[in-house]
Amino acid sequence: MHAVADGRVRTVADAPARDVAVVFGAGLRDGGPTPYLAHRLDTAAELYRAGRVKVVLVTGDNSRTEYDEPDAMRAYLVEHGVPDRRIVSDYAGFDTWDSCVRAKKIFGVERALLVTQGFHVRRAVALCGSAGIEAYGVGVTEPRDVTWYYGAVREIFAAGKAAADAVTDRQPTFLGPAEPGVAEALAHARGGTVATGSGPATDAPDTGSAGPG
Repeated sequence: MHAVADGRVRTVADAPARDVAVVFGAGLRDGGPTPYLAHRLDTAAELYRAGRVKVVLVTGDNSRTEYDEPDAMRAYLVEHGVPDRRIVSDYAGFDTWDSCVRAKKIFGVERALLVTQGFHVRRAVALCGSAGIEAYGVGVTEPRDVTWYYGAVREIFAAGKAAADAVTDRQPTFLGPAEPGVAEALAHARGGTVATGSGPATDAPDTGSAGPG
């Protein structure tokens, strides 16, 4: 699976411009992002400031009321200079495959930069590719501490599940109706308005999860 992503992992400096960055959840500590998640969000904010992306889709776990990764991710990005209207929340990104499938089917993402740690980025690129997204990964560099080694070992076991998910085209834990958040945020970025209609709205504005105006 990792071989599929060879050549599609970049840095902030050489990542191709894309409308959307997807940031995967990585846990909370005392209600805020863990250091690893904060580093992913820092990278996404850097991509936004560099003009590489227009919108950031934060995808994570909100399976219980007291645990809300996407809202914590949104708050962190806003504190670091990303406008709230350029952030879209996916509250059912329970794992990498779910996040990729939902980005495509629910939010209409066709092309994206995926932001995550280096040990995870190739699996993310491969899975989003299998879900139908033309993706490049931006790997976040971390010191090789205990957390890094834990993540690297976990990837060995996660790769098997990832391959099975892609081969069987497993449905996400929660799919639900399409949401216009990404399209709305992009329309706002372009200074336009969303066209109404029944077709996909990948380039039109959306109202769902893009936050208050």
